Amino acid sequence: MTTSNQGDTLISHRFAGIGWSEALRNLGLADIGLELNWAACRTRINAGHATIQCDVTQYPTWPFKGRGTGGIDSPPCPGFGKSGKKLGLRDLPLVHQAIEDLSRGKDTRAAIGAACLDNRSILTAEPMRWHYDLMPEWICMEQVPSVLPVWEQYAGILRAWGYSVATGVLDAADQGLGQRRPRAVLAASRLHEVALPAPTHGGPGQPPHIAMADVIGWGYTQRPAPTVTGGGTATGGAEPFGNGTRQAMRKAMGTPLWRDRAGVPHLRPTIAESAAL
Repeated sequence: MTTSNQGDTLISHRFAGIGWSEALRNLGLADIGLELNWAACRTRINAGHATIQCDVTQYPTWPFKGRGTGGIDSPPCPGFGKSGKKLGLRDLPLVHQAIEDLSRGKDTRAAIGAACLDNRSILTAEPMRWHYDLMPEWICMEQVPSVLPVWEQYAGILRAWGYSVATGVLDAADQGLGQRRPRAVLAASRLHEVALPAPTHGGPGQPPHIAMADVIGWGYTQRPAPTVTGGGTATGGAEPFGNGTRQAMRKAMGTPLWRDRAGVPHLRPTIAESAAL
């Protein structure tokens, strides 16, 4: 497979952060990222990734028609996460309906989106518009674990279209990173049989999980770090670890399960430490 930002093949990447793009670069591939947030766009551009700042829901699919080798989607997760109001979870029946409609070429996004309690919920149905229009050779999607039933709905539709599909929850810690970061993942291909990667750490006969303190010099000594978030909520401030997580960390302090952070009283990792985790 040959992929570039020019010529006849394209990897279209919607809700484009930088993680997928850095991984593609390691494989000698490149994507075109569609993203609305200016900070995410600037981060991508500064890292050398092709980027279109736009509202994904309004961007046409036709520029990628017949050229879409791959498609990647990471729609916003806050409404489906463990913290906050969790309104996205209450919107799931509407999201399922929008996906079903889009899979039949019927665009009900506006009406269903207006009925959602969280205006971000409908974005999890958006990938189906692109898949229906483009039928790329392969597809990868990720979201928080509570969205796995939605990915399984996508999987059923994609299988009916002739794709091989795998879904499940993968945790970054099981792949050798120093952070617990479980995510619901879908991988699909029209050309090859697909399977999700097996864990490399933490299982029988495998190396143990990487401890947080072994990566950044402080924190948990016997387990990976909890999930690092973007912070900046109305109640929690710019805290990469949630309130409940910070309370648990403080209970571990002063025990062999914790390595102190010299001279720093708070539990906020630096940008470099967050990146390392």
